[in-house]
Amino acid sequence: MLVEPLKAEEIRDPELNALIARCEVLGVPDAVFPRILARVPAYAKALLRALLVSHVEGSVDHRLKEVIRVQLARTAGDPYFAGLRSARARQLGLNEETIAAGSARFEDDARFTAAEKWALRYARGMYLNPEKVDAAFYAEGKRHYSEAQIMELGAFIAFHYGMQVFMRVVGAHRQEGA
Repeated sequence: MLVEPLKAEEIRDPELNALIARCEVLGVPDAVFPRILARVPAYAKALLRALLVSHVEGSVDHRLKEVIRVQLARTAGDPYFAGLRSARARQLGLNEETIAAGSARFEDDARFTAAEKWALRYARGMYLNPEKVDAAFYAEGKRHYSEAQIMELGAFIAFHYGMQVFMRVVGAHRQEGA
């Protein structure tokens, strides 16, 4: 790794430690990402709060967000985030086969509804073909989602993809006991 995570005992900010603990319980991220960011505690806290809101809150199904998150990590070439799994999504019944399908030929997969397929195309399209995310594409999305949900998905996609590119660039990987 280009930037090693700080050790737990080096992080003295109680709010940051509480956010890191919440992330670890949820499984996304584990302690590596927050401990890399912990060199700038105020920034780390803001990013972790946003990460938790984007991934865990909102009205879009958490399992779908998890499939999208992994699809984005694989698109970004980020083994760190691609290897993490949300404990909540697992508790809700999400399995590895569905996650893998969301990163592959999901268009023909009966596991996904028309709405979920649109969301998966949205995630893929924002980075691979942004010119195709146009008015007609959004009009199709409005048949499945409210405008608020489309904005939730768009912000989620942008935020998570950016974090994943960052972690790939710094060469981050999961660490046991981090």
